[in-house]
Amino acid sequence: MSSEAQAQPVAITEDEAALYDRQIRLWGIEAQERMRNATILVVNLKGVAHETIKNIVLAGIGTLICYDSDVVHEEDLGAGFLFREEDVGKKRTDAARPNIEALNPLVTVKTLSDPQDISDASLPALLKDTHLVCVTDSSREELIRFDNACRQSDTMFYAGGTYGLLGYIFVDLQKHHHLAPDRSQKVAPDTQPKMVRETINYPSLSEALGSLGTTYKKLSKRATKDTNPSNLATILALWEFQVRYPGAETGDPSAHSTELVTIANQLIKSTGISPQVLPPMSPDTAESLLRTSPHEFSPTCAVLGGLLAQDVLKALAGREPPFANFLTFDGAVGGGNVTPLGVS
Repeated sequence: MSSEAQAQPVAITEDEAALYDRQIRLWGIEAQERMRNATILVVNLKGVAHETIKNIVLAGIGTLICYDSDVVHEEDLGAGFLFREEDVGKKRTDAARPNIEALNPLVTVKTLSDPQDISDASLPALLKDTHLVCVTDSSREELIRFDNACRQSDTMFYAGGTYGLLGYIFVDLQKHHHLAPDRSQKVAPDTQPKMVRETINYPSLSEALGSLGTTYKKLSKRATKDTNPSNLATILALWEFQVRYPGAETGDPSAHSTELVTIANQLIKSTGISPQVLPPMSPDTAESLLRTSPHEFSPTCAVLGGLLAQDVLKALAGREPPFANFLTFDGAVGGGNVTPLGVS
């Protein structure tokens, strides 16, 4: 986190203390003050972002900056509860801002809609006073670009998005300190465990993706199975598919299922995981993915956005360990799994 972003912290007022009383009792006044002084940038206002914004704004962050250059489309109304029917055709930032401000008037809301605002030339100045960046529903290359910029400015980075019923969250907090229960001591029943300071070293997104094969070599067969590697392989295959065949995911699914199968099975082979644990992708599965991945499903967005917001607040509060570091969520079964890609 940059020194500029930490300058002149603002203390919580009596009104804020009363409003956030339950949270302060849960994680303490210091954690709430860290949230109160935090500036968060959320990029792209689709379904996952709406749920994330709702939760972090209600929790009492200091400043929210929203970026989106697009306008509201009819299909945005399904998962985008910050939009109304009369907002179709308006800039997403203009449509969402009054509804965000209504959630918590104590939070300062700023909006950006010019692509130049997040260009390589503009990002350093934007991130200088930003504590955390959350980029949603973006391409792999755009996520890597933001993550690299965040590392240059010592800013925490989150990414999240959905592909139909599937969703993901990636976390890069660089070197992150937090409190955790002391596992070296036995704790009597009904007794609070002693809390100790722990550190997690997070890799960048590009480093994490490069560690795919070595990560699974370090995990036991059971631990590998527990991460549900098929969901991670599917997300990463879709990312690569978008790079090789831009725009093809919105076309005829049957026309490109063979290409997705090839990409997915090459990726699956590179993990070194046994076919009994991670079987190859079938053409039917690929076609189904291409048919559903361009669409947002409200329940998936709601759950994933809630998980994303909760982890963002954990990272800011420093009271609990955040995800380390790649979560995948399967809306068909309602479960999520975390894979430690390159984490030390």
